[in-house]
Amino acid sequence: MNLLKKRHSSLVLNVLIAIVITLTVNFSYLLSIIVEQRETSGGPQQQAQEVVVHVRPEVRGQLHLSKDGYGYILCDTVINTPHGEGRVDSIFVSNRKARWYNLCDGDQIVCNFFPPRGDANPQLDKVLVQNGNEIPAPVIYDRPKRNQDMAVQILYYFALTFVLLTIMTVKLDLHNTHNKTRYMQRAMAVVAVTVACYFIAPFTNWQTGKVMMIFQMKPMMMDWMVILKCIVVLVVAILYGRIYTLLFEQRKILLENEQLRTENLQNQYNMLMGQISPHFFFNSLNSLSMLVRGKDEQKALEYIDQLSYTFRYIIQNGQNTKSTLHDEMEFARAYGELFKVRYADKLFFDVDVDERYNEWLLPALTLQPLIGNAVKHNTITRKHPFHISIRTEGSTLVVSNLKSPKLEPEPSTGIGLQNLSSRWRLIAGTDIEIIDNEKEFIVRLPLQKPSEE
Repeated sequence: MNLLKKRHSSLVLNVLIAIVITLTVNFSYLLSIIVEQRETSGGPQQQAQEVVVHVRPEVRGQLHLSKDGYGYILCDTVINTPHGEGRVDSIFVSNRKARWYNLCDGDQIVCNFFPPRGDANPQLDKVLVQNGNEIPAPVIYDRPKRNQDMAVQILYYFALTFVLLTIMTVKLDLHNTHNKTRYMQRAMAVVAVTVACYFIAPFTNWQTGKVMMIFQMKPMMMDWMVILKCIVVLVVAILYGRIYTLLFEQRKILLENEQLRTENLQNQYNMLMGQISPHFFFNSLNSLSMLVRGKDEQKALEYIDQLSYTFRYIIQNGQNTKSTLHDEMEFARAYGELFKVRYADKLFFDVDVDERYNEWLLPALTLQPLIGNAVKHNTITRKHPFHISIRTEGSTLVVSNLKSPKLEPEPSTGIGLQNLSSRWRLIAGTDIEIIDNEKEFIVRLPLQKPSEE
């Protein structure tokens, strides 16, 4: 469902962007239509002139076209204006009119024109005769409507833009992955589509009045205006695809971080619940009961103090992220004393921690699962006493023990070590090293300077 919503939203966004780009690349075309309509209808000043002139003047002259497509019809005629008679020596011919009538440089033209406005040149209205040949009325009046031509242009560029944007975004949503190779493949795909679509781009043949495609041109030629529009659409699509990809990656990172935070909270909760397990609690009570029955009041009181300190430390630090090595070692001593009561003269802790690292940091409650797992999975007897080593090697805390597997191994899910590794990666930003061979189990924990926190 989320994937469908994501695809739906991206498609809607692609439609909106395609509309904007379509209107942008056709802006000049729209502007020319507006200008043409104003020229054709004429303003109040021109209409006033037409009241006087009634009929647009008709002149004869020779056409001179520039390389840019516009030109002038050189002539010499006298026209009536609201201010009297005026002489006209040239008539302006726009690019559109030249294409409309398929005019060539040097043509002998008979035409009528719009009277001049102020100091401007008069403009060509209709060509009546070209090189002695009359222009049939259907050629003049049966030209395609500009609105229809505009509709075809807008539809084509909208479809092209939407297809390119879809190629750059939809595949990303479907695969939910991204890399530079995939992005380059999509970019090459839109380039190929743009080149192919150029040959079916619409244009208006002003000689026949028909809307044709580029490949129908005879002879085949390049339309630079169409090429420019296609390049603009292509560049926008590629840039949009890049921006979309970056936003997609950012959103993915945010979701992953949120997921990691959620998992961390869940791990902390599971850790806290696992640390205060009924099994450990009942074993502690049994050990205390043994001391009470043995009437060893002093040891019983000491045991209660250690048990109280242990549970208080677990509860207070269950939601903390980091603790000092000194605090962790104090907890380890108290926690170890609880096991020593149960395994009298059979369990030993070999501690060799450099005091220089007492204020260095590590994730809180790191040593508890390591000590608990060592006691849980190994045989502890008077004949085979068990040693747990806690030492520093440089700035690395090392917890190790020689393996002495039980005849009937305790069930294990491995969640404790997995949670510990995940917590270190999330909180400390480093990985712990776990060495598990036939003889020894070693965990190497890199400490962090207080200044690096």
